[in-house]
Amino acid sequence: MRSLRVPSASRRAWLARTASALVLSGLAPYARALSSTTASPDPDALSPQQSAAFRAWFVRIVDQQMRRGPTPRWTQRDCAGLVRFAVGETLKSHDTRWLRANGMTSLADTGSLPPELQLSASQRTLANRWTQLDGSTGAYASAIALIQSNSRFVSKDVNQALPGDLLFFDQGDDQHLMIWLDRYIAYHTGTVTPTDTGLRAVAVSDLMQWKDSRWQPLDGNPNFVGVFRLDFLTP
Repeated sequence: MRSLRVPSASRRAWLARTASALVLSGLAPYARALSSTTASPDPDALSPQQSAAFRAWFVRIVDQQMRRGPTPRWTQRDCAGLVRFAVGETLKSHDTRWLRANGMTSLADTGSLPPELQLSASQRTLANRWTQLDGSTGAYASAIALIQSNSRFVSKDVNQALPGDLLFFDQGDDQHLMIWLDRYIAYHTGTVTPTDTGLRAVAVSDLMQWKDSRWQPLDGNPNFVGVFRLDFLTP
């Protein structure tokens, strides 16, 4: 699985923050991911109703990429890129033009669309305001920045995951994100052949018994950091 590389010095500091965060997670249900600091409430955080609609669209968009192949508009294709793309598309207005651009115009698609998100103009720009590791904001965030600076730790028990939550794995110098879609888990890995999209889907039960135990999302797996939830979602 292709992932992002972190310099060894940064990784040592990151592992120290991880240990601290996992201790804190047992004390506070919304401990910051990989950090002992507490973030200020985001004025643009989605309400429970908005969050439910967000999850439905996010899952639908990721599922669409898995079933029909990546759209040409998704250009930064890696595990973090899939998350950023799906978030950005979820926050847009899903009008006729958007449906056409995303190949979702068939009766099977339009007849089962989630309820439209009712968002403020500021909320629709959340995908352009990811927090970087240095504290700056922008449209790009690496896998570790998505987790450390834009998500909160939920649990190492995947039964606590909600659709759209992120599973984070640390394989030493390599990190990787997967997306919990409830029925299955989706992720992007390195392409194997010229026609390979890099997209993968695996049933939760199959991943639990994966031959390479480093990828099993189990509490006893030291490579599985846990389930994380995007900060702007409630709960």
